[in-house]
Amino acid sequence: MDPRPDAAAVVDVGASVVNSGVYRDGRRTESPATLAEALRSLPDESSMAWIGLYRPSDEELLAVADQFDLHELAVEDAIVAHQRPKLERYGDTLFVVLRAARYLDDVERVEFGEVHVFIGPGFVLTVRHSESPDLAAVRRRMEGDPDLLALGPEAVLYAILDAVVDGYAPVVAGLQNDIDEIQAQVFDGDPKVSRRIYELSREVTGFQLATRPLLDMLKALEAGFTTYATSEELRRYLRDVRDHATIVAERVDNFEALLSKILTVNATLVTQAQNEELKKISAWAAILFAPTLIGTVYGMNFDHMPELHWLLGYPFALTLMALTCVVLYLSFKRRGWL
Repeated sequence: MDPRPDAAAVVDVGASVVNSGVYRDGRRTESPATLAEALRSLPDESSMAWIGLYRPSDEELLAVADQFDLHELAVEDAIVAHQRPKLERYGDTLFVVLRAARYLDDVERVEFGEVHVFIGPGFVLTVRHSESPDLAAVRRRMEGDPDLLALGPEAVLYAILDAVVDGYAPVVAGLQNDIDEIQAQVFDGDPKVSRRIYELSREVTGFQLATRPLLDMLKALEAGFTTYATSEELRRYLRDVRDHATIVAERVDNFEALLSKILTVNATLVTQAQNEELKKISAWAAILFAPTLIGTVYGMNFDHMPELHWLLGYPFALTLMALTCVVLYLSFKRRGWL
C-alpha cells in the first residue's frame, strides 16, 4: 500500500495531530503540522511517517483511515474506544489496542488509558484517547536512538509496548502498598476496611483486564515478527517486554488471591468479634436476670412462703441477689465471656 495519495484529496486533520514526523534512516527529516503535509513530505518508500492523534473526531479519524486504507472494523474500534488489549492484522496493516495504567496516590485509584496503534508499510499512526501513555516521551526516546528507529514501524510499536509495560511498575507498587495497609487495618479491627478491600479488588480486576490479554498479544506479535523476518534485535527487545509483562501479570494475579484471603480473614475476625459481643451481652443478661427472678418469686404475695414473715427476710433476699450476681460474674469472667 502506498500511503502517499494525491495531496489535494487529503482531508486536513491538523486539529487532532499532536505530533508528526517523517523519518529517514532513523532521523527526522520533516515535522509536518497536518496529515496532508506529512503525506506530501514522504520522499520515497524508504521513509516513515509517524503521526500521533489525540482524541480525534469521527470525521477526522475516518479521513485518516481513508488516506491509509485502514480496515473499517479497526477504525470502528478506534472510534468507539474502550477496547480490551488486542492485536489484529488486516492485510499488511497491524492494529494494536493497548491499555495503559497509572496509579493515583492521592485517591488510591488506578487510572486507565487507551491507545490504538496502526502499523503499516512506511507509517505509524497512534490514536490516543487519554493522557497516558506519554507517547511524547516514546518519540523522544526513539529519536535519541536513530539506529533503533531506523528499524522501521515495528521498532516504534516495540517502544510503545515497552512504555506501556514499564508504566505498570508504579501501579504494582501502589497496589502492594495498599494491600499492606489493608492487612494492618484488618488486624486492628478497623470497621472501614471491608469497603476498602472491595474497592481495591475492583482496581485489581480492572488491572487484570489490561495485563492478561497483553501476554497472548505479545506472544502472537513475537510469532509474527518471526514469520515476517523482523530484525533479530527487535525480537530480543520484544521478548524482554514479554518477560516484564509476565512478571506484572503474575503479581496482579497474586494480588487477587491475596485480597480474597484477606477478605476471608476479615469476615472471620468480624464474626469472632460479633460472637464476643454476643457472649458479653448474654453474660450480662444472665447476671441481671438472676436478681429479677428472685425478686419476682418474693413478689408473688402468697400467704405461705418461706421467710415471708421473717424479720431478716428482706436483707436475705437482697444478699441472695447480690451473691447470685457475683457468682455468675466470676463464672463468666473465668470463661472469658467478660
